[in-house]
Amino acid sequence: MSSSQNWPCAALARADLADRTTMRVGGRVEWLLEPATPDEFVAAFAACRERGVATRVLGGGANLLVDDGMLGGAVLTTSRMNRLFRAPLDGEVSGALTGEEADLARVAPRDRTTNPRFVAWAGATMPAIVRAASELGWTGLEGLAGVPGNLGGGVAMNAGGRWGDMWDVIERVRVVDPDGGVRDLLRADCTPRYRDGGLGASIVLGAVLAFRVEDSARVKQRVREYLLEKRRIQPVTEWSAGCIFKNPPKETSDGRSAGKLIEDAGCKGLARGDAIVSELHGNFIVNRGAASAADVFTLIEDVRDRVAQKTTVRLETEVKVWR
Repeated sequence: MSSSQNWPCAALARADLADRTTMRVGGRVEWLLEPATPDEFVAAFAACRERGVATRVLGGGANLLVDDGMLGGAVLTTSRMNRLFRAPLDGEVSGALTGEEADLARVAPRDRTTNPRFVAWAGATMPAIVRAASELGWTGLEGLAGVPGNLGGGVAMNAGGRWGDMWDVIERVRVVDPDGGVRDLLRADCTPRYRDGGLGASIVLGAVLAFRVEDSARVKQRVREYLLEKRRIQPVTEWSAGCIFKNPPKETSDGRSAGKLIEDAGCKGLARGDAIVSELHGNFIVNRGAASAADVFTLIEDVRDRVAQKTTVRLETEVKVWR
């Protein structure tokens, strides 16, 4: 493997990954690459392809379980690509999406009703985007209040819940394809669906988010209400990967969600080591402090088996797994 000096961005060898995930479990990776701009990301991705290095992409670490031990290859993290801009007045966002002319989106203060769009790089955090939109009184993303992670992962998996999804505000997304080519996709070009942005193996570099203007106080109030409701029923302040399982088709589950099926199967409080099924919400597994990835994986299978025995429904995981 090449030395860190040969990578086109900051790089760490044998880097720990657990603290970079919201579940706080997992081992290390041979190389962690940290591009600071979309252009650096594309260059790092190309370098991995040229060297035959297996590549994975890490955003905010939500919706992800990393196995114990050493992962081969490289992980490209978007943590340094944490940039959010108001779209320029002239509507030209290409430079801001590439990073070549990011400052063009740093416009002088203007009326909040003018061009209610953001340009966001893949590392922009979901809480920051929701907060910025609510401060401006831009509506469309309040339903993601309390959702962790970064824009890239949110777009790729169409993050969301009963109050709305990420793709509700997507106008355009820039991706790098497996062959290294970069494309801009309009919303009409894409077919996002439940917990899937429909982008296949393409990687999100950034996106343009389009909102509707509303009374600021009302938007902020909805964000507060949704966040309070999530905190009431979900362990949002604890270490977890978010929802573990997808909700099954209603016709096979009598209309019950994955969380309800898990609760009805008596799985709340079920534990393996320091991994435990949340007492607040059955579809969350919480790391009480010292859980291993093996603990979490075993508990997932325990829950899946119990639900299948009770209902014949075989739950499908929503969380991504790196082994």
